[in-house]
Amino acid sequence: MAKSQATFMKKQLEKTRQKRKEEKELRKQERQQNSTGGSLESMLAYVNEFGEIVSTPPENIKPPVVE
Repeated sequence: MAKSQATFMKKQLEKTRQKRKEEKELRKQERQQNSTGGSLESMLAYVNEFGEIVSTPPENIKPPVVE
């Protein structure tokens, strides 16, 4: 009897693992479908001359004057 219970538990554990794996795959597919794309340019941030973080690149960069 103990052997049949052990195999039953193994089957139940395998079913739960398989179910979790399928749910994980489903969540992964949903994330991929709902993603915004996140291109590299949209993730970049720039620092302006006042030290503030902005999303637009600076137009003219003047090198600092060293005397």
